[in-house]
Amino acid sequence: MADAPRKLPPGELVIASHNDGKVKEINELISPYGLTAVSAKSLGLADPEETGETFGENAAIKALAAAKAAGLPALADDSGLEVAALGGAPGIYSARWAGARRDFAHAMKRVEQALCDAGAKDFSARFVCALCLAWPDNHKEIFEGEIRGKVVFPPRGDKGFGYDPIFVAEGRRVTFGEMAPQEKHAISHRADAFRKLTKACFAED
Repeated sequence: MADAPRKLPPGELVIASHNDGKVKEINELISPYGLTAVSAKSLGLADPEETGETFGENAAIKALAAAKAAGLPALADDSGLEVAALGGAPGIYSARWAGARRDFAHAMKRVEQALCDAGAKDFSARFVCALCLAWPDNHKEIFEGEIRGKVVFPPRGDKGFGYDPIFVAEGRRVTFGEMAPQEKHAISHRADAFRKLTKACFAED
């Protein structure tokens, strides 16, 4: 029988990311649970090399590195866009498609060009998120979420971050880039993973 997930009491939680948009989104999700977010960027923590082959493995690498360096529990997110006609690309390399400058306008153009080059007629895609909650003693919990939809061009909207302006979720007409944050939080891949994490690991009142 598997051990029960470890509970996380209220207090400081390191968000193991240097992506300001991602930190803001995660902070909005954890704030109702008595947790104070401290970003890896604000602590001057280095970004570890992401050598994993899955979203979960990369999330664990980042969370464990931050937890050990800060001596606090840490939460890491590894997420990306998988486009069916591109064999799941950019996938775990979603951030790398944006280059060293994290230029996601460039990354979205790359996706569009790759689909054009492939003569794709199927624009179905999904966003995937793996959240890893880790402690300084190497204990970790991993939760995954997804949302399915399609990619559209040209990009629409200036909200969110990353590939949000080209992704339309199933049953919706607007892109994530056009959605109010509260609407996105209710349905996103990150919200899906976060619901699983909170149910398993956040201490009850």
